[in-house]
Amino acid sequence: MPEIAPNEMTLDELRMALAPLIPANAVFDGWSDKALAMAAAELGVPAPRARLAFPGGATEMIDAWFDAIDRGMAAAFPLEKIEAMKIRERIAGLVMYRLEVINPHKEALRRALAILAQPQNLALAGRLGWRAADRMWRIAGDKATDFNHYSKRAILMGVYGSTSLVYLDDDSEGLTATRAFLARRIDDVMRFEKVKAQWRGNRDRLPSLSRFLGRLRYPAV
Repeated sequence: MPEIAPNEMTLDELRMALAPLIPANAVFDGWSDKALAMAAAELGVPAPRARLAFPGGATEMIDAWFDAIDRGMAAAFPLEKIEAMKIRERIAGLVMYRLEVINPHKEALRRALAILAQPQNLALAGRLGWRAADRMWRIAGDKATDFNHYSKRAILMGVYGSTSLVYLDDDSEGLTATRAFLARRIDDVMRFEKVKAQWRGNRDRLPSLSRFLGRLRYPAV
């Protein structure tokens, strides 16, 4: 399929094309019209048209950037690659992929999180965090539809969020401090899941109060 010229893109296509270009400018100019205009110039479209693709301003730019990272993550972890990995390797790989992609634009992430932390943007921040966790689990092959569907995503939101905070202050080579922290968090989660599975197994073997009362009412002959 031939590549679409920027001046022929729909606003949705333009939004997707601009999203990966804005962070490099947001590092210096914040998530502003100036950063968007510089990204538009790089792509070769007028700044006024670029602004039409982000009528909500900074929060829509941030949303589009995170979405672009998700799309890149899905392409970087095809099914055959995921199937060859253990579950902890999948989650660690997906989280680190996101942070490595962000790393050249760490200051842009810092500025984005400051915007999302504003009271009027907290609901959006929650939705974006949930979306990231949901997409990571889906790529990892999770097909849970019961309570585990929600608990897994809530736990991964916590792991990803805390790891991101460590990452922001990590100046170690190869992000070794971040990787070590993430490994410890995943270890904690795996231990919790093991204990939870054991508790469920033991619970199934516990005497049933209803069965006990039934035997009292209808004793075996």
